[in-house]
Amino acid sequence: MQRTVFNTDHEAFRATVRDFIAKEVEPVHHEWEKQGHPPREFYNKLGELGVLGIEAPEEFGGGGASDFTYSMVISEECARAGVTFGSYSVHANLILPYLMEYATDEQKQRWIPGFCSGDLMFAIAMTEPGTGSDLANIATTARLDDDGSHYVLDGAKTFITGGALADRILVVCRTSPFDPADRRAGLSILVVDTTSEGFSVGRRLEKIGLKASDTAELSFSSVRVPVTDRLGDEGAGFTYLTHNLAQERLTIAIGAAATAAAALQHALAYTRERDVFGRPVASFQNTKFVLAECSAEVEAVQQFVDRALTLHNAGELSVPDAARAKLFATDTAGRVIDKCLQLHGGYGYITEFPIARLYADTRVSRIYGGTSEVMKTIIAKDLGL
Repeated sequence: MQRTVFNTDHEAFRATVRDFIAKEVEPVHHEWEKQGHPPREFYNKLGELGVLGIEAPEEFGGGGASDFTYSMVISEECARAGVTFGSYSVHANLILPYLMEYATDEQKQRWIPGFCSGDLMFAIAMTEPGTGSDLANIATTARLDDDGSHYVLDGAKTFITGGALADRILVVCRTSPFDPADRRAGLSILVVDTTSEGFSVGRRLEKIGLKASDTAELSFSSVRVPVTDRLGDEGAGFTYLTHNLAQERLTIAIGAAATAAAALQHALAYTRERDVFGRPVASFQNTKFVLAECSAEVEAVQQFVDRALTLHNAGELSVPDAARAKLFATDTAGRVIDKCLQLHGGYGYITEFPIARLYADTRVSRIYGGTSEVMKTIIAKDLGL
């Protein structure tokens, strides 16, 4: 079906990103997967390309765009090539809205130019061992020191994307005692310099997929954080976290739709080229029916996600509708990729084939950014249930 979300600027950007991937990413991506992340200088290359700060103000070295469609282009081109940009998406799509909405003018001057250039890479640390999606149960604490100039931060975080290479980490912590009557109160966000004494990176976690994106455990032992590095008001952290939920979940939905579309194209190419019993795999009725089913699902999810993108660009995408998009897109991607892998036979299980990497990389999309079960809970509440 015809898509209407792209204009000539988007397509010119697509050509630039596709060329960049072919030259700078595809030849070395397998090396990134072995070491668990891209080399640090890769993010500077993304900065030079203008990718990191597309939506940041021009005064800070950004592109000044108020159009999330450029992020969709990047997701689609990465999926098409079967690669990732490491922790790019967390940095550019998840963290920038927090900085633009809640950072002071002085903080923006300090952080956003480096954010755009790749000189300062950011991560966000919410999840803790034992808390999972229950952010209100965060146990990491920060108390003011005697003169009130610094917080003293103690605790641990896990599953932190980009945590091993980050220069600054947005740490969600408890700055006032836990109140059972209001579990969401008392949380704040501190922007921690990773060169600080007492900060350490623990295990770099081995994952099923997304092997070119580092995921780490972090610990904070009496880390001193200047009060001037608190993001927004003390105690307002939980409210801030909900502010960007729609964009975070739309980002995941976009990626899921892109991987489903890429899987279909890989399956079409493979089944046309691969012969079984003297005939192309694509000539068998079962293959045709499976690919037809996948095509219908890909078209449906793409139209859904394109509509969600249009609403988001207009500032009208609600949290429940973003949850619907994430739930539908990630479930659809899982089904489509599984069917397309099956059509590859044994080769679908070999990681040198893109379909195998898509299969492994996509599974986590039903977990991070809020599990599918959390999405269903949000949707049910919106239905008045």
